[in-house]
Amino acid sequence: MIDSNPPLLPQYGALLHHPAEHKIHHREARQTEAFMEAREVPLINLSQLRSEDEEERLSCAAEISRASSEWGFFQVVNHGVSPELLAKMRREQVKLFQKPFEWKSTCGLLDNSYRWGSPLATRIKELSWSEAFHIPLSRISDQACYGEFTSLREAMQEVATAMSMLAMLLAGVLAEGLGHEKGLFEQKCKKSTCFLRLNHYPPCTVSPQIFGLVPHTDSDFLTILSQDQVGGLQLMKDSKWVAVKPRQDALIVNIGDLFQAWSNDVYKSVEHKVMVNDKTDRHTVAYFLCPSRDSSIGSCSQPSLYRNFTFGEYRDQVQQDVKQIGQKIGLPRFLL
Repeated sequence: MIDSNPPLLPQYGALLHHPAEHKIHHREARQTEAFMEAREVPLINLSQLRSEDEEERLSCAAEISRASSEWGFFQVVNHGVSPELLAKMRREQVKLFQKPFEWKSTCGLLDNSYRWGSPLATRIKELSWSEAFHIPLSRISDQACYGEFTSLREAMQEVATAMSMLAMLLAGVLAEGLGHEKGLFEQKCKKSTCFLRLNHYPPCTVSPQIFGLVPHTDSDFLTILSQDQVGGLQLMKDSKWVAVKPRQDALIVNIGDLFQAWSNDVYKSVEHKVMVNDKTDRHTVAYFLCPSRDSSIGSCSQPSLYRNFTFGEYRDQVQQDVKQIGQKIGLPRFLL
């Protein structure tokens, strides 16, 4: 292994020292910088959804639908997840990731869900400089998953409960925006089928060309992200990358592929990435609203742009594409 922390596996080192790849990725990085744009991601005050004034409630719901359609991303304040809880989660998360790589990769903690880097990467632009625990909520209460990290269990349970409530609230608003019952996604997405992901982006001094997380879309209905103040998240808007400035009191929400398919492309699942940082650790917590593997995604209106498929089919196709060609294709595979 090449000397780095976490360790840079030999195959990654070979990518960094491949002259042709180095030149191509350096040119792409310069082009990306040229197409960066300073724009504010929509910021929505969710306290208006609880207003006694019907006009305020409807206006807030319209903002959520508009942001989901025009941006695929928005930030929310007064979201109901307490800052004290998020701070506690961050402390527990930092303690967990401070453990040595060898321990994290072999301990079997959190349903044996530890992952580091991009094992299937064949090019620099497919490599993500990040580590994570990706935990199904069906296992989040299992004490055996936590080992010595007993206080982590309580924090994760509380965060999962709070974010589940927020996710259902937002999904209900988006369903109503397209003329459906707001309780629709309570039937489609049970708490046990969703996921919580703890992310750590260590400082990367190996190469400025490596992404913290490669450009991608999310394979779920929607994602809720709590990030620290380090920054690095960027999203694609009108063919330009937009940096999402950290805001301490806000959570970030983005539409996933399944919501785009279900909404018949009314709501947009947009590409996003995390840029590498060579000085400061970055930590985030992401909640993924997912259905069961055998759940049929369908469409909220006809004629549908996509063929009918299950969540399991979609996940399997994504994994197959990543394995065979090095990247996710996603929804275009399912267009009629």
